[in-house]
This record gives sequence, structure tokens and C-alpha cells, in this order.
Amino acid sequence: MKRIRTIAALIGAAAIGLPLLASGEQQPGIGKEMDVGKREYDANCAVCHGPKGKGDGPNAGAGVLRPADLTALAQRNGGWFPFARVYEFIDGRRLVKAHGSREMPVWGLGYRAEAAEYYAQAPANAEAHVRERILALTEYVYRLQAK
Repeated sequence: MKRIRTIAALIGAAAIGLPLLASGEQQPGIGKEMDVGKREYDANCAVCHGPKGKGDGPNAGAGVLRPADLTALAQRNGGWFPFARVYEFIDGRRLVKAHGSREMPVWGLGYRAEAAEYYAQAPANAEAHVRERILALTEYVYRLQAK
């Protein structure tokens, strides 16, 4: 039951927030080039998974196994993008079997630490900031899927 609620919450948050990211409409004070998911991917994932998500980044050979080809996640899942599973992998709540002892960084913990520091003096929900970043990154990986 908890898994169903988690998936429903993720889908609800994506339905509310992500259309703004993907709409291309210029928001006040934000240029059209603003793409939070791509920014997160380029800063944190491309070094291993490559700029196009093919698993061919400059650090691809540094681990025990090569990074996954992120463009084929939906293809390997019967045509459906495993949104909740990808979100959980990024957040770090699930152990990624292919990574053995968890070579992939636990981004959720890193994002939480950054948010706690950033929001230390402000009355804000740091966890919401973390979820926003992970949702944006997950949505960007969705956009990388081979057509």
C-alpha cells in the first residue's frame, strides 16, 4: 500500500510541476533555456552515463560495471518508462544491483544535505526542494528515451 501511495504522490507531483518545466513557456524571471532536469543531469550524471545517456561518459570505466544506457529503460521495460523505480534509484532508496556496493551516488542524501544548509535560516521545506530536483532529473531521463 505504501508503494502505491508513493507512486501516486510522484505522479501527482509530476503532473503539477513538470509541465511548467517542459512547456517551453517563459516564466517571469526565467529564460527559456531553464531546464532543471538537464542541468541536474549534466552536473551529476553525464560524467558516467554520458551526455546523451548512452552509458559512455568519461568516467564510465571507473566502476565495476559500465553505467546503464539510460535511453533504453522504457524499451527494456516493455515500452513503459519505470518512473517510480528511476526516481528511487536516483534518490538512493533502492539498491541498484548492477552497481554492486552502490557505486552510483545516493543523490537524495546529497540533495538533502545541500537543502538543509541552504534553508537553515529560511522557513522552507527542504525535502520539497529535494523532491523537485529528483523529479526534474527523473523527467529528464524520461525525455532521453529512444523513440
